[in-house]
Amino acid sequence: MRRLTGAQRRHLRGMAHHLRPIVHLGKAGLSDAAVAGIDDALGAHELIKVRLVDHAEDRRELAAALEERLGCEVVGIVGHVMIVFRRNPDPDRHVLKLPFDIEG
Repeated sequence: MRRLTGAQRRHLRGMAHHLRPIVHLGKAGLSDAAVAGIDDALGAHELIKVRLVDHAEDRRELAAALEERLGCEVVGIVGHVMIVFRRNPDPDRHVLKLPFDIEG
């Protein structure tokens, strides 16, 4: 997946504004169970919020690790909430209607 442009990231952050966090990362951090939960949620929703509990100081490292493990992109971090996006590879299963092309 190619990197999103600033305008695309801004649009996705706006789309995520009304969402509630689906996954909470606790003291265990990016455990296998947490990664599996995020993977499942991205497969179902494409755009999710993840609440970071006790990880304020290392949230950038968590975002980079999450992007590497799941092939997703963190489009924003606001306080203790991370906004994560991954497009479903099957065009018939796209959940979000986006005004821009991110494939390629």
